[in-house]
Amino acid sequence: MAAAAGSWAVALDTRWYRSLSRPSWQPPARAFGAVWTPLYVSIAWAGGRALLAARAEDRRALAVSLGVNLTLNTTWNVLFFRLRSTKAGLVGTALLDVSNTELIARTAKADRVAGLALIPYAAWCGFATCLNASIVRRNRR
Repeated sequence: MAAAAGSWAVALDTRWYRSLSRPSWQPPARAFGAVWTPLYVSIAWAGGRALLAARAEDRRALAVSLGVNLTLNTTWNVLFFRLRSTKAGLVGTALLDVSNTELIARTAKADRVAGLALIPYAAWCGFATCLNASIVRRNRR
């Protein structure tokens, strides 16, 4: 659901997006789908594994953490592409980074392997934060 909602909000073909100054180290557009597909698979796998392994008293908090994280993940696309706000996008991705840290810790508490499986996701989101910050700096208006 998060993947579908997030991809719906992405609009690379708009005049606004094409007008943005982006750093040379931004990956090509086709790379994002190639990266996000396995990341979403790993999130689903790790989340399911951790939820099954979690103690009953920890399961609800883990489910909420996962839900908040996926909501923040989807929200970034809306903030950046639909609202056309690089600054709001930067705030959104910074919040996602904080959520990733919390989610990894909570997931690892339930299942270490599942927690480790989320590290590439957090790393990619950290990269996205750097990319978003660069776009903000390059497009001060």
